[in-house]
Amino acid sequence: MDKIVSLAKRRGFIYPGSEIYGGLAGTWDYGPLGVELKNNIRKAFWQSIVYERKDVVGFDAAILMNPKVWEASGHVQAFTDPLVECKICHQRLRADQEDEIKDHEKSHKGQKVTWTERKKFNLLVEAKLGVVEDERTKVYLRGEITQGVHVNFKNILDSTRLSIPFGIAQIGKAFRNEITPGNFTFRSREFEQMELQYYVRSEESESKKWYEYWKQQRMDWYVNLGMTRKKLRFRQHEESERAHYARDAWDIEYDSPFGWKEFEGIHNRGDWDLSRHQKHSGVDLTYFDQESNKHYLPWIIETSGGVDRAALFFLIDAYTEESTRSEPGSRSYSEPGSEDSAKRIVLKLHPKLAPYKVAVFPLLANKPDLVQKARSVYQLLTTNYQLLPVAWDDRGNIGKRYYSQDEIGTPYCVTIDFQTLDDDTVTIRDRDTTKQERVKIEELTDILESRLQR
Repeated sequence: MDKIVSLAKRRGFIYPGSEIYGGLAGTWDYGPLGVELKNNIRKAFWQSIVYERKDVVGFDAAILMNPKVWEASGHVQAFTDPLVECKICHQRLRADQEDEIKDHEKSHKGQKVTWTERKKFNLLVEAKLGVVEDERTKVYLRGEITQGVHVNFKNILDSTRLSIPFGIAQIGKAFRNEITPGNFTFRSREFEQMELQYYVRSEESESKKWYEYWKQQRMDWYVNLGMTRKKLRFRQHEESERAHYARDAWDIEYDSPFGWKEFEGIHNRGDWDLSRHQKHSGVDLTYFDQESNKHYLPWIIETSGGVDRAALFFLIDAYTEESTRSEPGSRSYSEPGSEDSAKRIVLKLHPKLAPYKVAVFPLLANKPDLVQKARSVYQLLTTNYQLLPVAWDDRGNIGKRYYSQDEIGTPYCVTIDFQTLDDDTVTIRDRDTTKQERVKIEELTDILESRLQR
């Protein structure tokens, strides 16, 4: 994890939030490469869940909602974690995080650590709205993005031609007053979710069918984007740990450096949400089934993944250290902060997720003809949407540039050399194999586009 955290900051993936003021625990800022990685995760989710399906539409709810929403959903009363306090140093920790409890006890070096009794701690983050201090209304920053969909169920149904089964997808920020944020970006107080609320007939067999379907769909999505299958698993929630709304709940977990950790949940919410909002709002939220000529409240199958957690685990999974190949400049190259010059760091991100798809280099930065030709190739590639963004790099020797692009996950590097000036050919270097081949400039865009679609 130290290597991941170091790389993330050094190369502009993730920075500590408000760092120059000492930071704010549980908050993180995404740099130039990090924002591209997160954008690519969002795009891949939206492509898979919305654009490639006829039974799902998109949605974007407000972060601030009427506080009655959270009372109806049960979050004001039941959205809690168990909290304990160390009687020696008074640090507060989540009682259900056994590893953190043990680490804390070890930190007291032989002292017998005792804890207070468990207390419930509500995770909703409160805010105040209003101009006059004494007349401000208490609201909540949403603890999950789900409820915005359910309170708009009738609106979406009335404005579309959807019929059950159908889904509503959403990506957005959520906020939780985490007791112990930690493990880099894994447990944060501000984070982003990518969710699907899929409405099905209120029948046990129907809900089970779709539940198993969406479990497999979501697992396959991560594998198809390059995550190592053997580092993924399903884990069913014990009855005692299920959320208050769940009839059943399974997590997709990743075998991380800090243990098996969840980053997407698949839940059978039954009719909890719609029945609660119907009761508390007084608005009829039933669905009319023309085939059966009946009204009923649909059941909901939810898939809820963390964009930030997915980004973290994709980074961890892609991080590779390899022996250097016989490439130009490799002998003089050494990794930043490392004494081992015989290794290169490679982020083997799937091309769909890589922050840069292609990098363009002039062989020498002090030769105007090479630079001018390289600029023309760069401009050619940036006219193709599938290849964006394209990186430009003319710093240092060619070997260091290759390794620099390897470290941030760029799949292909294109080099313009003196032969280019003679025959209009360039070299394409593959990140994972380091192999190079010459191709004609007129064929370059099509070749790169084809390889990035694999």
